[in-house]
Amino acid sequence: MKKESLSVFDIFKIGIGPSSSHTLGPWRAALRFIDTIKMQGIDELVSAKVLLYGSLAKTGKGHGTDVAVLLGLCGEDPVTFDVNEVTPRIEYLNEHKRIAINGEKVIVFDPSVDVVFFMDESLPYHPNALTFLASFSNGIEIAETYYSIGGGFVVKEGEEDGDGNFVELPYPVTIADTLLEACIETGLSISEVVMANEKTWRSEEETRKGVWAIWEAMRDCTYRGCHIGGTLPGGLNVVRRAYDMNKRLIDGRIYNSYDEWIKLLSSGGNSFITTLDWVSCFALAVNEENASFSRVVTAPTNGAAGVVPAVLQYFIAFCNGYDEDKIIRFLLTASEIGCIFKKGATLSAAMGGCQAEIGVSSSMAAAALTEALGGSVRQCLMAAEIAMEHHLGLTCDPVGGLVQVPCIERNTMGAIKAITASQLALQSNPNNARISLDNVVNTMWETAQDMNNKYKETAEGGLAMQVPLGLSEC
Repeated sequence: MKKESLSVFDIFKIGIGPSSSHTLGPWRAALRFIDTIKMQGIDELVSAKVLLYGSLAKTGKGHGTDVAVLLGLCGEDPVTFDVNEVTPRIEYLNEHKRIAINGEKVIVFDPSVDVVFFMDESLPYHPNALTFLASFSNGIEIAETYYSIGGGFVVKEGEEDGDGNFVELPYPVTIADTLLEACIETGLSISEVVMANEKTWRSEEETRKGVWAIWEAMRDCTYRGCHIGGTLPGGLNVVRRAYDMNKRLIDGRIYNSYDEWIKLLSSGGNSFITTLDWVSCFALAVNEENASFSRVVTAPTNGAAGVVPAVLQYFIAFCNGYDEDKIIRFLLTASEIGCIFKKGATLSAAMGGCQAEIGVSSSMAAAALTEALGGSVRQCLMAAEIAMEHHLGLTCDPVGGLVQVPCIERNTMGAIKAITASQLALQSNPNNARISLDNVVNTMWETAQDMNNKYKETAEGGLAMQVPLGLSEC
């Protein structure tokens, strides 16, 4: 069990799609390498190179890993960088074959030569590995290897996952049972335990402000995705569907803002078919944005970014959940479930298949919805268990190495399963449950270790082999 202290802001990160492990992680690794370059003297820098291994090489083109490391080396921030500038910036770098490291030191850099994809070589610590090389005018050469371990988390070679990320918390949660014990002893809900722990890092006001910013990013992404049509980039020619679904469901009614939109769709009835359509629309919208290199929230990954927002939008639109406190508590609860999976298993599809992404996000959303609807702590944990139990063994087999097929639709499935899991838990006595959340976390990790590597984000197995499209065409 990893001894680390995780915050809500470790699980929810604002960034750019399409992948937290293949885009956000490498981007962050590049920013860390810049710090090393600065220590050696950025003015003395002569050349740089990036080597990609394992899953980062095999699906790196489709996931935008090369794009991420270039923008990272430029010193850009994935939280604030203008998503509309991604393509123009990369085109400029490819054309001029020069890069301004950290926006300061211009060196010759040809992305087609200086970003190397080692398709047949993996490093032992983790399938998502990349090495940065740099040479200086004084003859010094440096190399640093990083591992993108899922959810945007990055570990430098020689570090351990969680190094430097441990503080004493009032309620240290390692597994679900310790979370339950803390809630029973204090009478606090899951979200209240999380907030108490967050006060170790910052004030409650600052945490609430930060979580609200996470919600705003989710909200904006969902709304934006419902209003953009066309075809997704990458070569698969996948047609965006959220736009047409939203247009059909709104049925000509006029609105000019998110608030007006929510009122309209809330007043359109809450039949099973209607809510099912809307939940699917929400999830599609987010992950179509993710596939378009737009701004999303890692929840807990980019490939699964649509599940938590879709279930939260469902709660807001159809369960009277449009309330600041309710939304913040929803996200706090969801984050703690994500932390438990991070500590006890993995958030990386390259390590554990899609059960580590869609499965975890569905589990997070199920627990959050259950608390939001008045469920007990035991019912929240039961909902999280049910959601993951029925994602166990889910493979990651992206067609063409893109985060599109089957990834986008899987977010709709994860959201619907989360709602179903929540309803099952709310209608059940958790004392009668035979399987605990900790049992499922352990099983997920065992399953991940047993899973054939071709089903772990390599595009070498499953559905990825059924479509006649090579990675080079993407």
